[in-house]
Amino acid sequence: MGAHSAIWQGYVDSSLMGSGQFDKAAILSHDCSGVEASSPGFTISPQEISALAAGFRDPGSVQASGFTVGGDKFFAIRADDRSLYGKKGKEGVVVVKAVSCVIVAHHGEAVQTPNAATVVENLVDYINNPR
Repeated sequence: MGAHSAIWQGYVDSSLMGSGQFDKAAILSHDCSGVEASSPGFTISPQEISALAAGFRDPGSVQASGFTVGGDKFFAIRADDRSLYGKKGKEGVVVVKAVSCVIVAHHGEAVQTPNAATVVENLVDYINNPR
C-alpha cells in the first residue's frame, strides 16, 4: 500500500466509518480507475466504477436508470457533476467527487440520506480546500 492509499484508508476509517453514519465506505481514484481504500468487505466492481464515472459526465442517464454500487441497484435521488445520491428501500449511497478522489459511502436503514450526505459533502469540501 502506497503512502497515498494509507491516507485514503485513514479517511475511510476515521472520517467515514468513524462518523457512525455508514456501514460501508470506499475511496476511488480521482479518475475512477480503481479503488484506493475501502472498509472491509466493501467491493465495487470495475464496471460499477466505470458507470459512476459516466454518471458524473451524464447525470441525466443516472437520473433515468439509477446506478449500482457493491452489487446493489440504487434509484437516483440526486445526480449532477459532483454528487450522486441513491436509495434502495431505506438504505442509501452517497457518491461525491473531490479534486483528488471519489468518495463512496453506504448507509443502512437507521440513517437518513441527507444526514449521511452532509458528512461526505463536508469531507469533500475539506479535501478540496484543506485549511
